[in-house]
Amino acid sequence: MNLTSDNRTAIAPEILEGISRANIGSADAYGADSLTTGLKDKFSEIFEREVWWYPVSTGTAANALCIGQATPSSGATLCHETSHLYAEECGAAELFSGAPMIPIGGEMGKIAIDQLSSVIGNSAIRPTVLSITQPTEFGTVYALDELAALSSMAQDAGLRVHIDGARFSNALVHLDCSPAEATWRCGVDLMAFGATKNGAMCAEAVIIFNPSLVDGIDDNLKRSGHLFSKARFMSAQFAAYLENDLWLKLAANANRMARRLARRLDEFDSMKLAFPVQVNEVFVQMPRMLAQNLHDIGIELEGFAELEIYRFVTSHATTSVQIDDVCNDRIAPIVALFEQVRLS
Repeated sequence: MNLTSDNRTAIAPEILEGISRANIGSADAYGADSLTTGLKDKFSEIFEREVWWYPVSTGTAANALCIGQATPSSGATLCHETSHLYAEECGAAELFSGAPMIPIGGEMGKIAIDQLSSVIGNSAIRPTVLSITQPTEFGTVYALDELAALSSMAQDAGLRVHIDGARFSNALVHLDCSPAEATWRCGVDLMAFGATKNGAMCAEAVIIFNPSLVDGIDDNLKRSGHLFSKARFMSAQFAAYLENDLWLKLAANANRMARRLARRLDEFDSMKLAFPVQVNEVFVQMPRMLAQNLHDIGIELEGFAELEIYRFVTSHATTSVQIDDVCNDRIAPIVALFEQVRLS
């Protein structure tokens, strides 16, 4: 059973079926097909205002294109020091925008508003965009008032606001609010809207709420290699993903399974939950040797080994039976043996 990453999970059956339906006959190329053009209305309906959407293949591409639209090369991008944008994407946003990134600290993966204020007021380079990861790299979710406060401070200083929403669906389920309330009504200008981690094959999107940021993106899509000739297959994934709120149902299962897993792991004396479990990621503090023992039996764990904090990830396809089986049959015997050895 995979508890390492939701990127490893199979495609949701409904999305795979959507791809198959799109594979009948021919269709206009380069995004002129009816599926791609029709999704503008669908996304606008979901977000309760006119939006502009552009399919891309990876979250890194979505983030880099967003930042490229939101800042000139003379500006700078502010983001959390643990954000994927800053720590994991090899400077893609810098490459595409020409603008450097300035990391900001804050507990539980969230940007601290006092630190944001300090950086805005004292940076040698003029900040021009604030990037917020929702949910954070620690699986925590910004509440709506937190998001609004950060956005308000940024906009008062003339910054655009971007959301890295690779797991936005999971955050939205936790917040139990509308997509509009969690984005543009809180002051968000544009976002990377993820689907791959939540059941798609290969589908991410740039969503733009602020019409002033649309100009030039068609050229940037071409320059970045994300103007797809057979865009209908990318769009087919989103059409199925959004139909009948499938995206929220899949995320709800992933979140629910994470809470179940957290309760089971918290039963072990050698494990302690490191952060609140709000989406489909469970961060557990445990001795490094125990993590290695679990790795040796095939339970691979990522996270922050230097802090002895490790991540378990559930997905749209995870079941309660799987959670109970892996805890009872695989994790429990290893933990018992580890604790026996440690106490002997």
